[in-house]
Amino acid sequence: MKTKLNGIVLPPRVLVSPDTERSEAERSDAERSAVPGETKTLPDPEVVVRAQRRQFTAEYKKRILAEADAAKEAGATGAMLRREGLYSSHLTHWRQQRDLGLAPHRRGPKPNRNPLSEEVRNLKRQNDHLTQRLARAELIIDVQKKVSLLLGIPLAAVDNDGSNS
Repeated sequence: MKTKLNGIVLPPRVLVSPDTERSEAERSDAERSAVPGETKTLPDPEVVVRAQRRQFTAEYKKRILAEADAAKEAGATGAMLRREGLYSSHLTHWRQQRDLGLAPHRRGPKPNRNPLSEEVRNLKRQNDHLTQRLARAELIIDVQKKVSLLLGIPLAAVDNDGSNS
C-alpha cells in the first residue's frame, strides 16, 4: 500500500470489517444498497493505463468553431466547451489553424532543405546524360576509324587546334 502520493503523506487507511455497524452518515450509497454479509473489494486507485493524446478531425474543429462563433448569449460558449470537454485554448489554436487553412501539420523535426540541392541534382542528371552521349559518340568514331582502315580510305588528320591538315 502506498504511503505517499505525489510527495504528500497519506493518512493510514483503516479498513472496517463488514460486520461493524456504521452511522448513516458514514455509509456510502453503495454500502446502503449492498446485501448484508457480502464483502466488497476496493478498486485499485492507481491508474496504470497510459493516457492517449486526443486528436480532432478538421470537420469537428470547423463545426465547433462555427458553433462558438454563432453563440450570442453570455455563457453559451462556456457551456459548449464544457459539453464537449474542451478548453478555450483549443478555440484559440483552432482559429489560428483555420486562418492557415486547417491543414494538418507533420510533427517532429523538419527536413533541412538546401536551396542548392535541387540545382546540384539537376546538374548531376545533366552530366550523366552528357557522359552517355559522349560514350556513344566515341564508339561511333571508333567504328568509323575501323571502317575507313578496312576500306583503305585515308582520314584527314585533325590538329589540336581543330583544323584539318
